[in-house]
Amino acid sequence: MSAPAIAAHNLVRKFGKLTAVDGLSFEVPHGSVCGFVGANGAGKTTTMRMISTLDYPTSGSAEICGINVVDYPAKVRQLLGWMPDHFGNYQNMTVLEYLDFYARALGYQGKERLMRVQEVMEFADLIPLADRLSNKLSKGMTQRLCLGRSMIHDPQVLIMDEPAAGLDPKARVELKHLIRILAEEGKTIFISSHILSELGEMCDSLLFINSGKIVHHGDAESLKTGSDHSNGVLYDVQLASNPERLSDWAVTSPYVEIDETRKRGARIRIMDSNPDHAAEILARMIKDGLPVIEFHREQRNLEDAFIDIVSQLDRENAAQLTTVSKD
Repeated sequence: MSAPAIAAHNLVRKFGKLTAVDGLSFEVPHGSVCGFVGANGAGKTTTMRMISTLDYPTSGSAEICGINVVDYPAKVRQLLGWMPDHFGNYQNMTVLEYLDFYARALGYQGKERLMRVQEVMEFADLIPLADRLSNKLSKGMTQRLCLGRSMIHDPQVLIMDEPAAGLDPKARVELKHLIRILAEEGKTIFISSHILSELGEMCDSLLFINSGKIVHHGDAESLKTGSDHSNGVLYDVQLASNPERLSDWAVTSPYVEIDETRKRGARIRIMDSNPDHAAEILARMIKDGLPVIEFHREQRNLEDAFIDIVSQLDRENAAQLTTVSKD
């Protein structure tokens, strides 16, 4: 059996007394796209830097295609493309010169070098920008240049740290299209992003991290289903008038919570997945005089699921601390 494209085994990274990554273990199979999700400071970038041979773990290990990232960093870098959230470029260097510089640094020579640069520029749609200065590009163009740089040596595994951050909608669509092409070509992609809806569309699996620990690893649908059963079901409720009445009504209604107030009502959470119970709550709303004009179940998005998981962990940790203090 071949080794997975990416593997982490009890990976730990400490900075003094701070534990940024706390015992991560996971695998990403070849030819798949894995979304890496977490709040700022959760340990995403630190994890990705360790996997990419740019930082050393305090303990544990990581492998790319079965090769240890600490013991054999040069071999790993031949298999790996790294697209950071920020990268440096050079003044007075065009896009073509920039990519040619990195092709030379990677050991390409002669016709082979010219061919690789041409292929990368075609893939990332950089040919129209060939004579543009590399440090005078828009955010979207800059990200395409960074992607092109990471693809020059045709890596098997591509690690992307917040590639869509700061992009406008058009540039995000273009980037998503490029990632889909890479996935269809059999590349393994490990990508972090705050735009969870887009990750759900393009990723085969999602890896959620919180406070340096994995809190979920699976596909988007299993994540949504698990959250529905454990944390209730969301319904959109709209009123014909006086939408604030819905919040007042929910305060005195058992098993009903206001998840988000809206212009004409609210998104409510019913702490019971039984649809008969939802029907009873709707009947009670009407009986109590709320002018309900719309009441329908909402599909839980990934942001909701992530918040639910983290909130549940916070509650469990608080309960444990309370128990310890009593003891």
